[in-house]
Amino acid sequence: MAKLNIRPLGDKVIVKRVDAEEKTAGGIVLPDTAKEKPKRGVVMAVGNGRLLDDGTRSEMQVKKRDEVVFTSYAGTEIKVDDEEYMIMDESDILGIMG
Repeated sequence: MAKLNIRPLGDKVIVKRVDAEEKTAGGIVLPDTAKEKPKRGVVMAVGNGRLLDDGTRSEMQVKKRDEVVFTSYAGTEIKVDDEEYMIMDESDILGIMG
């Protein structure tokens, strides 16, 4: 994978979605139109933390390469070098997998 040419600011996180499931639990193959966009992804880059009122920065709870679960309508989709990513607030992330 090529180097990501974008750096998130503040409490923003760049996430690459994991691939959607190809089959249901019962083994039915899903066409592209029936697949839901996954609500999981891998953190590709993190900002330096939210600026607090006292001038310090809050520590980010996620780090690069964490696999995360996020809300359905989280973030903004972007395309960089033919790869699709999402930029979202750290608060849109619900948890870290594993």
